[in-house]
Amino acid sequence: MKIAYISTYPPRECGIATFNQNLMRAISANFPERKSLSQGGFVVAVNDSENLQEYEYPEEVKYVIRQNHQKDYIRAANFINTSSADVCIMEHEFGIYGGESGIYILPLLNRLEKPLISILHTVLREPSYVQRIIVREIAEQSAKIVVMSQRAVEFLTTIYEIPAEKIQIIEHGVPDLEAPENNPVQNISAFKNKKVLLTFGLISRNKGLEVVIKALPKIVAKHPDAMYVVLGNTHPGVVKHSGEEYRDYLKSLAAQLKVSNHLTFINKFVAEEELINYLTAATVYVTPYHNEAQITSGTLSYAVGSGAAVVSTPYWHATELLADNRGRLFDFKDAESLSETVNSLLDNEQALNEVKQNAYEYGLHLRWPVIGAEYIRIAQESVSRHDFRDKILRNSIVDPEIMPAFNLAHILRLTDDTGIVQHAKYGIPNLKEGYCLDDNSRALIMALMAYQRNKSPEALNLLPIYLSYIHYMQTDDGNFRNFLSFDRRYLDEVGSEDSFGRTIWALGHLIGCAAHNSYREFAMELFHRSYPHFQKLEHIRGMANTIIGISLYLKAIPTDEGMVNELIRLTTPLVEAYKKTSSPEWHWFEDVMTYDNAILPLALLHSCEITSNEEVRAIAMESMAFLDKLTLSNGYLSPIGNDGWYYRGGTFPTFDQQAIETMAMVLMYFQAYETLREPEYIEKMFLSYKWFLGENTLRAPLYDHETKGCCDGLMPTGINRNQGAESTLAYMISHLTVLKAFELEYEYNKFGQKIEVC
Repeated sequence: MKIAYISTYPPRECGIATFNQNLMRAISANFPERKSLSQGGFVVAVNDSENLQEYEYPEEVKYVIRQNHQKDYIRAANFINTSSADVCIMEHEFGIYGGESGIYILPLLNRLEKPLISILHTVLREPSYVQRIIVREIAEQSAKIVVMSQRAVEFLTTIYEIPAEKIQIIEHGVPDLEAPENNPVQNISAFKNKKVLLTFGLISRNKGLEVVIKALPKIVAKHPDAMYVVLGNTHPGVVKHSGEEYRDYLKSLAAQLKVSNHLTFINKFVAEEELINYLTAATVYVTPYHNEAQITSGTLSYAVGSGAAVVSTPYWHATELLADNRGRLFDFKDAESLSETVNSLLDNEQALNEVKQNAYEYGLHLRWPVIGAEYIRIAQESVSRHDFRDKILRNSIVDPEIMPAFNLAHILRLTDDTGIVQHAKYGIPNLKEGYCLDDNSRALIMALMAYQRNKSPEALNLLPIYLSYIHYMQTDDGNFRNFLSFDRRYLDEVGSEDSFGRTIWALGHLIGCAAHNSYREFAMELFHRSYPHFQKLEHIRGMANTIIGISLYLKAIPTDEGMVNELIRLTTPLVEAYKKTSSPEWHWFEDVMTYDNAILPLALLHSCEITSNEEVRAIAMESMAFLDKLTLSNGYLSPIGNDGWYYRGGTFPTFDQQAIETMAMVLMYFQAYETLREPEYIEKMFLSYKWFLGENTLRAPLYDHETKGCCDGLMPTGINRNQGAESTLAYMISHLTVLKAFELEYEYNKFGQKIEVC
């Protein structure tokens, strides 16, 4: 069995790197016939540098990911998939992967065709929204999640809602070494004839070393031969930003307390063979960390494994590992308690030896070869149960069970008696930004769809609010303003053509399916009053939105010949724009694809449904196929980003991806099915909808199960966590469209087998 490891790796100075190398060696130790680590697999190493040659990696490192290069992660997945590896082990820590909280790792995991075992070195009790998403997605893609403490299991099952059967506790491994009979460290001046308090590891402020120094005066008063030894380099990240400021502070503190002669820094990174000598030469090992939220500590595990007498603050890992008299605990930042605890051990040799013996005996089952055997067992189980076809099916079959329950909570939060508020800060309405016509028109469409679906009384109550806003924003000549302040002051005289068209769309929808006749009559009045402005439209997206509204109007009132003629007139500029601009390589209406792109073929599909114009239908299909090729070619939706847009012959912009792009895609495919009755469009509609749920470039859901809102966009580093009206309404309309498609399932299923999506 060969294993691909995804991790940081030595010579990079990083605790995760050391852990992964030790794990690789531990697994290899169970196969004595192997002559080198590379015979058992390979490492995909994560660099903290842009320079691929930054580290002189050993031969087992076969591929390098630059932390902040997204494409490196995709290429790494392809490298692993085409390798001879049978299984993949990933070390996970939020800080070692790129993007917000390390979100760049998710696309890699989603593309893996090998079974995955993920080792979580940190499990947060209060994760951010993105951190929770990342851990849940890692669990979804993994055959097993490995953690090193019972507390981590509790958090994963309760906070992250990960099934307990998917989680395995395997404690942190420790060196398979014994103390030498003649320990050379005991002859070092800092250790010779001294009672040594030792701390080792990379130095940074959160380690709390100053607490030990503050405790030294009372310890030295009773034990003048006491010496505190700090073994390890300053953390590279600290050196980069602050130099040796923290180490200098510790020296200054020791001088102030007159214990400088009882403090020694050994500023080096030691190998395990040497580390065991330091640990066994020490009298007491101290971990004075400030924060309880440490689920795993490798240094603590090493100390217990070596049989050291450990004194520690009660962070999570320490409370478990030092139970049953395997160590002593003292309160966070409590130098008084630390001095009393250390003195009680130094005063009582029998108690000190009991703690050491208990720790040593417990540490025997933590030796790396024993731990390696446990990983081999779960790796073999994962391989035997793995079927990549299950993953393909899970990612492609239309499954209503994956859809969240429809919930208007966030819409209600954003809506007051004036209308729906335009923006939000996270899930909280941002009243400073006021209201806009675009969002209230979309909200009217959403409320109508929700009421049509299940006669929702909440949706019915929202209808007059949004309709009233539209009425309030209509000018005397029938045009519409767009923006309104929170205190109901008009902020413009004439709105955009986009907002005009979206309003005509909403009014056409209402005319076709009004809950009450009075609403229909009101909508008719507003619609006809705006009619003179149809002929003043100059931009194709304003025309496209208006075309959809007219088409919906004509489905309700097909005898209005004047409106049919207007539909044909407005469709003509889109057809002419397409003919003028398109070429064999560029099937589009303009030389640049900007925003809300699917709205253009969607409008033509609506138009040809009314007019049966085959040329219009052909252009709709060609432009839709072109959009397909650009945005669905990876097997998931990656809409054209708003960060630069897509120019003919230019580079496709991956980010900033917006929810309205996805809504337009969902509506376009549903309308394509309504027009052509070809089941492939239902599949593409579902695939587009799943963008909201995490089937996207970053493998991160934008729908927020907590607030019932939708995040504003997909950015290069993660998710825009603001949940304004536009994105939330885009999700809601898409969701309701999918539910409507379910009602037609009996129809498209009769066409037989599923169609492969490009």
